[in-house]
Amino acid sequence: MKKLDKIILALFSVLIFLESILTICIIVGWVKFDTFVTFAEMAINGEKSSRTILILAIICLICAVKCIFFEPSTKEKKKTGVLMQNDNGKLLISKQTIENIVLGAVSGFDSVQDVGVDIELDDFNNLMVNVNLAVNKSVVIKELTLNMQNRIKEAIKKTSDLEVKEVNVKIKDIFVEEEKIENN
Repeated sequence: MKKLDKIILALFSVLIFLESILTICIIVGWVKFDTFVTFAEMAINGEKSSRTILILAIICLICAVKCIFFEPSTKEKKKTGVLMQNDNGKLLISKQTIENIVLGAVSGFDSVQDVGVDIELDDFNNLMVNVNLAVNKSVVIKELTLNMQNRIKEAIKKTSDLEVKEVNVKIKDIFVEEEKIENN
């Protein structure tokens, strides 16, 4: 939320709070309603104190319209990596580093080609790995993906001491290995 939006929201909240207290006071009978009619008449006639109240009412109306009809503009910061801290300082492990760890773990599978990796981090540094790949037509996909998921989790844990929440594998294509024809 932008600073201006926060200021407007705080101002609006204070004005609504004061208006609520004033309404309660009128209903209970601690303040007479005729006093506010007199303020309105003085504002129309041009007295300074009444103009101030009129200006506050207009500001309250503008804040209400902004809060009701316009969404606050929020720019979400994309996380660039995992920030870890200890007594000696801070360590930032970038998404690119984690992607390279995943690519290294996947490279050990011969029946895999065209690997794409996407790393997602939530606000609690939970790590989700998304792997897109093409596989050989003779591979058992369920067995391959289970082995791949385990190897990726182990590689990331061993290298960076990060826990992986989930490893999602998407098989986007099946390729056929071309047989090499030897010419004699």
